[in-house]
Amino acid sequence: MIHPEVITLTDSSSGAEAKILAGYGFNCFQFRVEHVGQPLDILWSEPDFERGDKRASGSGIPLLFPYPGRLRGQTLTWHGRTYPLEGDDRRGNAIHGFVLTRPWRVLEQTSSRVVGQFQASVDDARLLACWPADFRITATYQLAGNTLRSTYLVENPDDNPLPCGFGTHPYFYVPLGGSSADECRVRLPVRRQWELLDMLPTGRSVPIEELEHFRAGLRFGDMSFDSVLTDLEFESHWCTARVIDPQSGGRLVVQFDDAFRECVVYTPPHRQAVCIEPYTCVPNAPELQAAGVDAGLRILKPGEQFTAEMILRYTG
Repeated sequence: MIHPEVITLTDSSSGAEAKILAGYGFNCFQFRVEHVGQPLDILWSEPDFERGDKRASGSGIPLLFPYPGRLRGQTLTWHGRTYPLEGDDRRGNAIHGFVLTRPWRVLEQTSSRVVGQFQASVDDARLLACWPADFRITATYQLAGNTLRSTYLVENPDDNPLPCGFGTHPYFYVPLGGSSADECRVRLPVRRQWELLDMLPTGRSVPIEELEHFRAGLRFGDMSFDSVLTDLEFESHWCTARVIDPQSGGRLVVQFDDAFRECVVYTPPHRQAVCIEPYTCVPNAPELQAAGVDAGLRILKPGEQFTAEMILRYTG
């Protein structure tokens, strides 16, 4: 087996580095900073993830497009036509789109910045039979100090309208330099959550109980989540979540712009990470939108595009 090439970004001033697998979903599977003279991993990844044979959605920052989260069943029906989907959530539903397992092309690369792109018609033309339109996504990672900025450009290169949604699925290590994951705190600036039935949103959102705990910081040891949160709080177009290690003083600031309107929060069974996942739409958005629910599904006209940004910043 030929392992995908690892692209390494470095920042000489801080000693931080990031690693990306262009050949496996353009997944940034490592973001490492220096903490009291020692390397500290911010992103959790399964051991040997760089071999490219591990579960694509289980490590680093999987990129979810043209649909994030679950779509009911294994097909999409759109304007009278049925399209076969990919992924299996072990409940019979498709999940997380097409681009997280496939090789991307590297368009630009420097010591601290890399740009990758995936287009269905160029990189896997078989996908043209799996979605209502061709699609193109371009991702940029930029490392500066202890900050990793990612920018995502979504474009419709087709003559047909492109229904789509985009999400990221980052796994953030806990603890952050201390000895207790359970005592870490997770601050989430959200006000409501989508009601789920068999892990699919029903179309109804409900207020979050004990909202003050979400804002002050949930104790990770008390968290058990696989939830779709909404009604996010933005300031100057940015939503800010935090992971705080009270023992080490380490803090991870997670910011994403208002191209995103939902946030999935997930605590993996291994309890070594917390996922704070910004989505531009609700999972199963095409079905919800067809039922009259404002689910955030974007329908890009030919030539239309949008951008989304996420910033990870460590202090400690």
